[in-house]
Amino acid sequence: MDESVIYTNCKIIISGGEDYVGYISEKKDKSVIQGSIPQHNLVTSSSTIKIFQQKSLVEPEAIKQLESTAKMPNVMVAVGLPDLHPGKGCPIGAAWASKGVFYPHLIGNDIGCGMSFYKTSIKNKRIKLDSWISTLHGLESPWEEDTSSWLESSGVAPTPYDQKTLGTIGGGNHFAELQQVEEILDPTKFSELGLNSDYLYLLVHSGSRALGENVLRTHLDAFGYKGLVEGTVEAENYLKQHDAAMAWAKCNRELIAHRFMHCLTQSPIVHPSKLGDGKSSVTSDGSTCILDIWHNCAVKKEFVVEIDGHTQKEHLWLHRKGAAPSDSGVIVIPGSRGAHSYVVLPIPDIEKQQSSAYSLAHGAGRRLPRNVALKKGESSKGDLTVTDLGGRVICEKKDLLYEEIPDAYKDIDNIIQDLVSFGLIEIIAKMRPLITYKTRVKSYDKVDYRKEEEEPSE
Repeated sequence: MDESVIYTNCKIIISGGEDYVGYISEKKDKSVIQGSIPQHNLVTSSSTIKIFQQKSLVEPEAIKQLESTAKMPNVMVAVGLPDLHPGKGCPIGAAWASKGVFYPHLIGNDIGCGMSFYKTSIKNKRIKLDSWISTLHGLESPWEEDTSSWLESSGVAPTPYDQKTLGTIGGGNHFAELQQVEEILDPTKFSELGLNSDYLYLLVHSGSRALGENVLRTHLDAFGYKGLVEGTVEAENYLKQHDAAMAWAKCNRELIAHRFMHCLTQSPIVHPSKLGDGKSSVTSDGSTCILDIWHNCAVKKEFVVEIDGHTQKEHLWLHRKGAAPSDSGVIVIPGSRGAHSYVVLPIPDIEKQQSSAYSLAHGAGRRLPRNVALKKGESSKGDLTVTDLGGRVICEKKDLLYEEIPDAYKDIDNIIQDLVSFGLIEIIAKMRPLITYKTRVKSYDKVDYRKEEEEPSE
């Protein structure tokens, strides 16, 4: 039984878990396509919209945005995850599948934004928060070493943005967070994943910075919000830039992790390929990368769909916007800086995975617009650099500190519970934040990188 919320057109139907069959949506406007869709790829049937939500809060505006984007030509599936919330024109915490055409604006400007998760070399018994707070610095500033060499060692081409932004976190909801294992819910799988509660962990959330912004801006300047037909020159050009931004974003997270661990251990920053131990995902101090995933991307994926009354397999363009993959193994779903994060495994059921467009919630999702959170943070009388869980926050930009208050985000426990209720994940471990690094004060420039993120500014 399909337990998700299903609706089409302009009505919102909240399901208690019963089966529901949608109806035909409005006719789709072909003018939002750059070029012509070949007849064999033309889809005239309505799209299916699902929202995987029971306990978590989903705003009406986010639902409207999901509904609107589902009406674009050849979009066959639109999914809202429990962290669904409004974005700039399209929602965040969502995934779409389309046939023969893809839409760059659904992916957004921070192409390749995602998370990496490291088991560090630091033992749990050696926590030195006060000392580490004083030694952690520079992750908002340009890396002073050879960025071209770092990228080359990863097989990634250099860009005009490397010297200023490679190895930097960025603004908005991006962070690097040192974590401690709070609770192990599945000891066997926890161990099988190579995890060990004797050690601390590092979660890095960042993306392609100004590079991804430039890729989307180039597309918008040329084609606006039009989709691109696969196989065309325009589509191939975009995909080449998209893939380059994805690879760059992964390198960025890797270098952030190395810089973070260098601050704590004073170990040299050396590209993993040059360590000489045959491992490609470790830092020089011995920290190991457990996972690296993308939240904003477009990939081809096989779906079983119904077209003109016939059920068939189709390779569709899967767009993720603030959505974690359910087909790439273990992931971490973080809460706000004042809440726990969860290590989870997707349920290996292909029907369940397809029902959620092979996607999961990527975090708690914003509850308050930034301007509202800013005012609430400004009026707060408490110390916002210390959380209710005892974690420390490094954020020397007051506006950003206020905009990212824990109350600005939804309850992560409700997000996780919804994913469990729909049979999409199993929880492996619960993590406690120790230090959340956002930014020190930058003096070398006045560039505001808050736009290079998944969240809308207002």
